Amino acid sequence: MANPLDNRYMTQSPSAAAAADIDVGLRRYMLKVYNYMSVGLVVTGLIALLVSEHTELFNAVTYSPLRWVVIFAPIGFAMLFGFRIQQMRAVTAEILYWAFAAVMGLSLSYIFVLYTHASVARVFFITAGTFAGMSLYGYTTKRDLTSMGSFMVMGLFGLILAMLVNLFMQSAALYFAISLIGVVIFVGLTAWDTQKIKEMYSAGDAADVSTKKAILGAFQLYLDFINLFVMLLRLMGSRR
Repeated sequence: MANPLDNRYMTQSPSAAAAADIDVGLRRYMLKVYNYMSVGLVVTGLIALLVSEHTELFNAVTYSPLRWVVIFAPIGFAMLFGFRIQQMRAVTAEILYWAFAAVMGLSLSYIFVLYTHASVARVFFITAGTFAGMSLYGYTTKRDLTSMGSFMVMGLFGLILAMLVNLFMQSAALYFAISLIGVVIFVGLTAWDTQKIKEMYSAGDAADVSTKKAILGAFQLYLDFINLFVMLLRLMGSRR
């Protein structure tokens, strides 16, 4: 008579099968987050390059009253995502995300005018490598990054205050310090946000809820990437 224990490694227990399903679902969810983020960066980059190549359009965005819309629109989008995404339909959240990426392209068009294209490309790849490493760390680490993330958020508020002060002081030393500290802050936030986004996943989410979570996660990682890129560009970019 065959021993039934002979097949104990050939089948999975119900709990193991459920865990495997969650793992597959989590990978799909995170891939969706990174896809949204990546396409958003492409949209931003293409619009920024397009605007920078057309002098009249660049002047309209930079030197007309429209610049105030471009400056403050991202803050409006951030508030919408932060306070209203739960009440939105997934398609509305997606439209807002692409609109946000487009507006960011308008606001970042200056980088292609101020810095050489070669240095922009170089810093972009440095940013991408740094971001990928820290995001992978945030995804795989077993350590709870909440305390580190809270410290980085406090540092972010201090950074914003320092940037506002430097608008009036125009200090080169403070500008350098802000850029250096900004790199540290957004490197840390990348890891923390990735961990938070991973923890938001639930296998029982409806498709609409899962999509909104993925868009919100992409939005957070997009901001980390863009800000890290800008800070590194200030430190390493070659001006025209």
